[in-house]
Amino acid sequence: QVDMVESGGGLVRPGDSLRLSCAASRYTLEAYTMAWFRQAPGKEREFVAGIPRITGGPEYGNSVKGRFTISKDSAKNTLDLEMKSLMPDDTAIYYCAATFRAYGSKSSEYTLWGQGTQVTVSS
Repeated sequence: QVDMVESGGGLVRPGDSLRLSCAASRYTLEAYTMAWFRQAPGKEREFVAGIPRITGGPEYGNSVKGRFTISKDSAKNTLDLEMKSLMPDDTAIYYCAATFRAYGSKSSEYTLWGQGTQVTVSS
């Protein structure tokens, strides 16, 4: 079991940047395929970005390509999400997730979840 806690959410204006972090308390995140998902009110959970545990580079959802960057910090045992040029449509609860699968972009493929952090983009 991996206990994961997200942080870094908040209220920002359109065009601002924000950095989210997901910290694991008991196991190393390097052993897992990791991803960020988000869920806006009334909408399904959406894949934002992911890093496979074995091979391959990061993947991004179409709506965030070129604006968001996902990374793992092995020293801190965290999964980070750098978000730039934020837009009102980015408003959602952001979740980090982990799986032993080689890769996945569907929420059903992930078995371990944090509790989420709220990101609100509003002028």
